[in-house]
Amino acid sequence: MKAACIENGQVLVRELPDPEPGPGQALVRTHSCGLCASDAHFLSGGQNIIDLSRRMGGPYAALDYARAFVPGHEFVGEVLDYGRGSRRTVAPGRRVTSVPIMRQGGSHAVVGFSHACPGGCGELMLLDEDFLLEIPDGLPDDHAAMIEPLAVGLEHARRGRPGSGDVALVLGCGAIGLGVVAGLALAGVAPIIAADFHAERRELALRLGAHLAIDPRDTDPYGPHAQLGGRRVNLVYENVGVPGMLQRIVEGIPFDGRIVVGGYCMEPEPLYVFAAQNKRLNIQFAGGEEPQDMDLALRSIAEGRIDVAPWLGGRIGLGGVAGAIAGLSGPEAPVRTVVDPRLA
Repeated sequence: MKAACIENGQVLVRELPDPEPGPGQALVRTHSCGLCASDAHFLSGGQNIIDLSRRMGGPYAALDYARAFVPGHEFVGEVLDYGRGSRRTVAPGRRVTSVPIMRQGGSHAVVGFSHACPGGCGELMLLDEDFLLEIPDGLPDDHAAMIEPLAVGLEHARRGRPGSGDVALVLGCGAIGLGVVAGLALAGVAPIIAADFHAERRELALRLGAHLAIDPRDTDPYGPHAQLGGRRVNLVYENVGVPGMLQRIVEGIPFDGRIVVGGYCMEPEPLYVFAAQNKRLNIQFAGGEEPQDMDLALRSIAEGRIDVAPWLGGRIGLGGVAGAIAGLSGPEAPVRTVVDPRLA
C-alpha cells in the first residue's frame, strides 16, 4: 500500500507491505483521515515522547523513531475483510470508524502510533472489530472523520462532572476545546465561556454553544464578567498544554473550583501545591475518548446536533501531508485538514 510515514522526524511517502488482519482484526480501506496536533508533536519531539512513555508508562513505548510508522487516528474507511476466526461485526463494504485502539490478534497498540497498526495516512488500516462503529448512509466521509476528535472533547467535558450551577471556562478552542464546548452545551451547562487568541476559533465556539467568547489578552478569563451578571467561572477546561498554564489557572480560579486538564504538555509543569490546597481545588486529568464518547459523537453529528462542517479545511492526498502537518500550528490553520489517500 501507499502511505505517508513519519520516519526520523520527516514525513515521507512510501510503498509499504499491505497489512494482514489477524483474529478479531478488520482490514479497512481509508476514505478520510483528520490531521491532529499530536502528529505535529511527533515530528518535532517524537523521540522525547517515546522516551517519556518508556520511563513513565505510556502508549508509545514500543515505537522505534528511526523506523517508519503511519500516523492518523481520526479516520473513516470501508471494511474490506477480516482475519480468520473473526466475528465479522460489520459487513464488508460498510464504512466504519473506531476508537484508535487495537486489542485483538495478540496486539495492544494505538492505531496511527504503531508499527503493527498503520493509521489513516495510509491506504489500508487494521482495526479492532470490537470497537468498530458503523457510519450511517448519508454522512459524508470528512464529517465522519471528525467523530474521534469530537469524542475526545466530549470525554473531557464529562470528566468535569458539569452541573446546572456551574460557570464553565474552556481555554483553547482547537478541535478538542470546541468538542468540550459542544459537550457542555449538550449537557445543558450555562453559561459557557470560551477563550482563544484567534477570532475565527472564538466564532466557532459561539456557534457550538458558548455564551461568551473572549480573547484572554484583552479580558480576564476568570471574571467577574459583566455580560454574565458578574458571575465568575468555577469549572475550567485546559486544552492548551503549555508549561505554566496549570499554575495560572490555579491562581485565577476561585475557591472550591474544578479544573480539567486535557492539554497534552510533555514538559515539566511547575505547580505551587499550597495555592491549590488553600483554595480546595479539584484537578482532574482527562485522557482519550471511550466507546460511549464515540457513540455520542457519531449520533450528535449524524443527527445534526453538532455541526462539524466549519472545522474542515481542504482535502489533500498523501503528498500534501508533510506541508499540512507543518502548518498545523499556524494562526490561519483550519481546525482540521483531511487526508484522502485515494487522491493523486
